[in-house]
Amino acid sequence: MNTYSKLAIAVLLTAGTWSCSDDLTEKVYSSVTEQSYNYTTKDFYPIVLSVYPDMRNVCNHFGYFCVQEVSADAIVMPPNASGWDDGGVYRRQHYHTWTSEQAPVNNTWAWIYRGALLANNVIDQIENGVVPAPTPADREQGLAEARAMRAYYYWMVCDNFGDAPLVTTRTSELPAKTPRQEIYNFIVSELIEVIPRLNDEQGGSMYGRMNRWAGKALLANIYLNAEVYTGQARWEECIAQCDDIINSGKCGLSPNYKDPFRATGVESSREVLFTVPFDKNLAGGNTLHVFSWHGELKKKFKLEATPWGSGTAMGTGQFIDTYEEGDSRLEDSWLMGPQLAADGTPLLGTYDQKGEPLVFTKDLPSASFTKETEGYRMNKYEVEPGSTDGSTTDFPIFRYAQVLMMKAECLLRLGRPGAGELVTQVRQRAFKADPSKAAVTDEQLKANSAYKYGYMENYEIVDPGDQSPVQFGRMYDELGWEFAWEMHRRRDAIRFGVFTKKSWLSHKPQGDYRSVFPIPETVITSNPNLVQNPNYASPK
Repeated sequence: MNTYSKLAIAVLLTAGTWSCSDDLTEKVYSSVTEQSYNYTTKDFYPIVLSVYPDMRNVCNHFGYFCVQEVSADAIVMPPNASGWDDGGVYRRQHYHTWTSEQAPVNNTWAWIYRGALLANNVIDQIENGVVPAPTPADREQGLAEARAMRAYYYWMVCDNFGDAPLVTTRTSELPAKTPRQEIYNFIVSELIEVIPRLNDEQGGSMYGRMNRWAGKALLANIYLNAEVYTGQARWEECIAQCDDIINSGKCGLSPNYKDPFRATGVESSREVLFTVPFDKNLAGGNTLHVFSWHGELKKKFKLEATPWGSGTAMGTGQFIDTYEEGDSRLEDSWLMGPQLAADGTPLLGTYDQKGEPLVFTKDLPSASFTKETEGYRMNKYEVEPGSTDGSTTDFPIFRYAQVLMMKAECLLRLGRPGAGELVTQVRQRAFKADPSKAAVTDEQLKANSAYKYGYMENYEIVDPGDQSPVQFGRMYDELGWEFAWEMHRRRDAIRFGVFTKKSWLSHKPQGDYRSVFPIPETVITSNPNLVQNPNYASPK
């Protein structure tokens, strides 16, 4: 993370936090209140930047990560001899048996709405002149940035919860639900209006912020999933946004697949369009390594903190088996095989396989319990020596590779040529040892997925479940290989008709209504204007 981002975060950490409470009575702990404080132009950008800190919740294993990845077919978080059951919370996410009291779902709701409501506050302060801008141009650009971030948070609402409250002003009134279509319409109209006013600088002072290309990538994602949200496809509109990014000349693929996931040097990346900056001292929250890795890996990576137990977040063997031979993204994304300390000494198990070589194997017996050495672990994000529970590595939300892949998928769905050429561009850096293997055609992308779906017991598929071909299944596989660990999988699985139809590992389909999550029970009980999403009964 660059010095600018570190200083910005340091300012934001002193700006206070927002929390939700049933008690709407304002408590004043200082003689200086929002009404009495005289803002100056020096406060303008710290206020604008306050819309970003809640983004650091994306890597929370007890929140958004669990909701997006563990509910899908590529990653699972099973208990083991070191623990990791946590009341069955991760297993319920895998089984699709979550309720309105499921903690990761509730935590996801909380951080999304906290971000949206804080953005409302910032927008209100700018529009009403409470916080003066250095120049009219700064005012226009800062307001556009805050509105684009509010649109991002409401995309998260639309994507995860469907019908839900849409609150765009500062208010103490209890909101009712807004139909998903209306939330979608609001997001799209907001972005269309503000994108031209966003800064077009790539990197530099806009690193980790919503610039024009991040705004277009956001709008492209919303169009890509429009058929899920509204019943009406918007493939052409998605392509138009992707083309604007492609034709800008400001963005491009990094030379190496791992480049966007380095701990340092990403600030000038042409591939990273929008990212969440992390810093182990100033901006913690990237804990992917400590909840995936075995504690003994502290000796391999020279960490300051010990990973938690024997770790849990790991790939399902069925997904790992889909990778093509020679695809370097397999080893670039997954930690596998014998594990050695930094000095070359073999690492050993410390729980159910105490004293045995620590060798991560691919296949899992189930999602109910695994040995401490079972399952390939996270290897995608660089973790610097000396790292604590939080890594300094930033987390990319949008990459240029995704822009190319979104356009490719839309071309396929429209029956137009060119998808294979775009996917080939993305694949080329994964097949440097044999460039001929990088090429893929439109027809190949239309083929069924290589994923061997089915319910498993003791390492074997015992119930194949739905075996109907996945339309454009090879394209779905390509997305999985490119974006493993980036929290795209649930959304992709829904769009490709996999999420509520297929069986994998210990998961069987539980109904189409599971494509959205329930509103947290505490929210329902505290707001009489809200009704629960369909088919989710209140716990007795």
